[in-house]
Amino acid sequence: MSDKIIYTDAFDELQQIVLDIEDGEISVDELSVKVKRASELIKICKEKLSSTEEDVNLILKELEE
Repeated sequence: MSDKIIYTDAFDELQQIVLDIEDGEISVDELSVKVKRASELIKICKEKLSSTEEDVNLILKELEE
């Protein structure tokens, strides 16, 4: 699933979930589903950030050569 969503979309969805929770927009019945989705989105964001960091470091290393 992480290949099908871009970082910006994942981050925006995560922010919306946080705002909804903070504003009390999510019912108790929806809370566990939203928290699970937030967890998935955090994982996607972390993976994409890590991958980008590796790519940038590789590019910088190549530039030093």
